[in-house]
Amino acid sequence: MCRQTKEKCAHNAGAVYCGLIYAFLFLPIVVIVINSFNATNTKPYLTWKGFTLDWYGKLFQNSALLDSFQNTLFIAVTSTLLSTFIGTLAAVGMYKYKFRGKNIIDGLLYIPVVIPEIVLGISLLTLFTNTNIPRGLLSLVLAHTTFCIPFVIFNIRARLDGYDKSIEEASMDLGANRLTTFLRITLPVLAPGIGGGALLAFTLSIDDVIVSYFTNGLTMTFPLKVMESIKSGVSPDVNALSTLILLATMVIVILTQSNLLKNLRKVLKRQS
Repeated sequence: MCRQTKEKCAHNAGAVYCGLIYAFLFLPIVVIVINSFNATNTKPYLTWKGFTLDWYGKLFQNSALLDSFQNTLFIAVTSTLLSTFIGTLAAVGMYKYKFRGKNIIDGLLYIPVVIPEIVLGISLLTLFTNTNIPRGLLSLVLAHTTFCIPFVIFNIRARLDGYDKSIEEASMDLGANRLTTFLRITLPVLAPGIGGGALLAFTLSIDDVIVSYFTNGLTMTFPLKVMESIKSGVSPDVNALSTLILLATMVIVILTQSNLLKNLRKVLKRQS
């Protein structure tokens, strides 16, 4: 009886602990969503004054906020495409071939990941200044591509672990050239790693503040715009746009998970 009581207490304590952790993680998001429909614009938004969609209407009249979000999307998409392309080629090349200095290059990949972002931002600012690269969209794309490439490479290399190279050799023995082998054999195997790396790169880019602060010039991104607005309190327009971004993210996650479950069912069906 005493043992059952202890197990029950431990179970309840674990449930409370998990509940507190989830509340800590998601309560701020819930507050943002609720305040995007809150009729009050008094700061702080702690009192519910009624339901309204006015902030969503005013959002599309806030040209500065929309322009900053448009810049953020352009930078995130462009840097994701560049880092995914470069990272895929680098990961495959480093996996397949042996060359002098390979271990050094492998070690250098960890530098953008482990150093503080403020150091990376200052170093990129110094580089752009000394090379006369104008600060703006171009410098932001280059900066974001720089710190996204290692994450793409790590994702793809994780996918390559345990990859059987003999499959490619068998493909070429059957008459396929290197390009056909890569497109029809290697690329489908790497696709989950490439997709995961691209999503991670997009997330890191769209959320970046520190590196963007040092390399943006006069170009304003959405995270920087939010940081700027914090001085006077986050406006309801920002809450509305954040809610829309959250909704879009949830749709992407649901579609991705549905696709993964669909593929898993196909694999299990083939095995049975």
